[in-house]
Amino acid sequence: TPVQVEIDTEGQGLAPQEVEQLITFPIENVMNGIPGVVRVQSISKFGLSVVTVYFSDDTDIYFARQQVFERLSLAKDSIPAGFEPQMGPITTGTGQIYLYQIVGRGKSNQELRTIQDWIVKLQLRTVPGVADVLSFGGDVKQYHVIVDQQALVNYNIPLKTLFEAIQNNNQNTGANFIEHGDEQYVVRGLGLVKDIEDIKNIVLDSRGGTPIRVSDVAKVEIGSEIRQGAVTKDGQGEVVTGIVLKRINENTKQVIERIKEKVVEINKALPEGVSIVDYYDQAELVDNSVHTVAESLIEGEALVLLILVLLLGDFRSSLITAAAIPFCMLVAFILMWYSGLSANLMSLGGLAISIGMMVDATVVMVENIYRHLEEHQEHSLREAILVAAQEIGRPM
Repeated sequence: TPVQVEIDTEGQGLAPQEVEQLITFPIENVMNGIPGVVRVQSISKFGLSVVTVYFSDDTDIYFARQQVFERLSLAKDSIPAGFEPQMGPITTGTGQIYLYQIVGRGKSNQELRTIQDWIVKLQLRTVPGVADVLSFGGDVKQYHVIVDQQALVNYNIPLKTLFEAIQNNNQNTGANFIEHGDEQYVVRGLGLVKDIEDIKNIVLDSRGGTPIRVSDVAKVEIGSEIRQGAVTKDGQGEVVTGIVLKRINENTKQVIERIKEKVVEINKALPEGVSIVDYYDQAELVDNSVHTVAESLIEGEALVLLILVLLLGDFRSSLITAAAIPFCMLVAFILMWYSGLSANLMSLGGLAISIGMMVDATVVMVENIYRHLEEHQEHSLREAILVAAQEIGRPM
């Protein structure tokens, strides 16, 4: 896949037209002109902007991301406050190497999604070679404050006051320290909300010394985030899944081996009855692909050897000619190693396709030697081979 940097921006509540006008266009505008940029493409959806910046193949991915990051600071001046563009993970279109499901007896999809987001996902991100872990399916846990508008009117409390009160009463503050003899006591202001009761007891105002709390004007309950989709599996209903993304230029099999080792550790620490079950492993695809190419190489060499025997009419000469194949492949592997190219599906496939081309020159050489041996029997074997090789060496 090409060298690319993806920029994602959430625009909650905005229609595609507003996303395009207020977010996508300003970002696209500043990305043009970056050194090495080939093209800029974008998608504007309801509440989401995705801008992809493509670079030339010789561009270093980290240089590209640094340039995009610097330009994003310019784009933020043109984007409305509250919308934060973020660069996507350092991965490729084939970077989804490991897919798994969170299963648990007696656990709701909301509980499983919480375990995925706050335990599994954070642990898998620590695996070397992993760019990111994506969560799909289930319900994202939220605390919902369902406002009674009539109650707000009766108490004469603006909706803005409710927002600000909840925000201001959900934070910790530092208050320096107090010296006591040889010791220091750190003073902390603990205000983080821990449960529904904490939210209900937040004070909005007071009338005649009587506090007006959130519970007086709203109902507080545990809910789930608004979703745009779901994940189902085998017709058994909704499930919670995760996708592990590989960092660009990493070895797929090695990263998957590390992931599997980490999964074993995580399963031991999960609540009883909850476990990670994988259902897609790209290492299997890699093994099958390499095995297929290896078979093609062997079959190709055997087929070429058979054709040479039929063509030259001599097994020993055919064997000499066929020996050019492993020799040429050896030279190819040495040059690939020297230039930093890996033995992947594309490079091995190219060798498999070019097997017939590898013996072209050898066939011509052996055939010309045979002709000289038949036409000039007065020459010694060594002399006939030397003359034949010199005759066609330059044209070859």
